[in-house]
Amino acid sequence: MRILSFLLLSGFSVAALAEKQQPADLEPLPPPPVFAAGPDADADEPEVTITKQTEQTIEEFRVGGRLYMIKITPKVGVPYYLVDDQGDGKFSRQESLDSGLRPPRWIIRKF
Repeated sequence: MRILSFLLLSGFSVAALAEKQQPADLEPLPPPPVFAAGPDADADEPEVTITKQTEQTIEEFRVGGRLYMIKITPKVGVPYYLVDDQGDGKFSRQESLDSGLRPPRWIIRKF
């Protein structure tokens, strides 16, 4: 029992001695930057306008005021997208936003 208490007390004293002293010439950190909240806070974030009609729901996606994608969700059926790929205002229909690119995925080792 005495050995256990001796080891415990010596462990606390070693931890107290191991504490590093801080240099006297430290300067405080500057405050973090403040981010503006509002409609012009982030130009990369798209604006989404949702229009609900009787037969379908239309979502329009804009960045910087320019319409680049429309998602149409019919009441019955699968949603589809109209995307402006070239930026010329001509929309092409896509059944999904999946590009079809499939990187190879080989199994190197199985655990």
